[in-house]
Amino acid sequence: MRLEDRLNYSALPDRAPVAWPGGARLALWVVPNIEHYEYLPQQVRVRDPWPRVPHPDILGYGVRDYGNRVGVWRLMEVFDRLRIRCTVSLSMAVLEMYPEIAQAMMERQWELMSHGLYNTRYHWNLSPEEERAEIQRCQSIHRRFTGRDFAGWFSPAASNTLQTPDLVAEAGIRYLCDLYHDDQPTWVNLREDLRPARLVSLPYSMEVNDSICWRRGMEGEAFARKIVDEFDTLYAEGGRVMCVAVHPFIMGQPHRIEHLERALAHLLQHPGVWCATGEEIVEAWVAQQKESAT
Repeated sequence: MRLEDRLNYSALPDRAPVAWPGGARLALWVVPNIEHYEYLPQQVRVRDPWPRVPHPDILGYGVRDYGNRVGVWRLMEVFDRLRIRCTVSLSMAVLEMYPEIAQAMMERQWELMSHGLYNTRYHWNLSPEEERAEIQRCQSIHRRFTGRDFAGWFSPAASNTLQTPDLVAEAGIRYLCDLYHDDQPTWVNLREDLRPARLVSLPYSMEVNDSICWRRGMEGEAFARKIVDEFDTLYAEGGRVMCVAVHPFIMGQPHRIEHLERALAHLLQHPGVWCATGEEIVEAWVAQQKESAT
């Protein structure tokens, strides 16, 4: 199925209002990306994970390794102080490789959304059988550590394929973060043989995302300003999802962390901000779609 066939067009002014629990104006979705980047990637297709050559890229690997050694703990301290329960975009190998991080996430009852196995194992050009096997491998690891299946999927390094929506729906996954087309959840069209299974596209952000800003040369203070500006507009409009996507190796740096905390504190000072996990947002939205259909 072509990408343009996956999504039905919906003009924002024509939609029924979205009402979040407790009368909240905005669903705030905070998503730390806790990832592992392989030192010497086993699979290199389409794009080289480490463009600095020759391999190994000590600089690239070391910067990202900082995130799991230091940066993630700074982020956790900020989220604890602000009482933010996160949805982690997680390289599933982290559960096996970093038991301290795994324990800390589960103690906080964070939702773990699969971000593939490693962030250097791209899914571009995988056959359906190969991609299905990768999804199942991630689900198996999550099930072993948590006792349940994960609800959300975001392809590693945003390397989704045209068959990804069908494959995650096959696996019983409820929401997908590979599409960046809206400020509200939307339905994703699936293969006919998968219906009546349903899949929701949940608005993950590539704009309020420290990785994209970092690549554009934007520093912590400017990123914090971007968070506040985005919030002010979405909060005024109401009924939206605001995703704040951060990476421990970027915003977990000592010269940036205070800017993130200040911006998030600004958001949470406003009444009617529902800080929720991805699964909670999807459940609330789907319930309203069922009600509107009756």
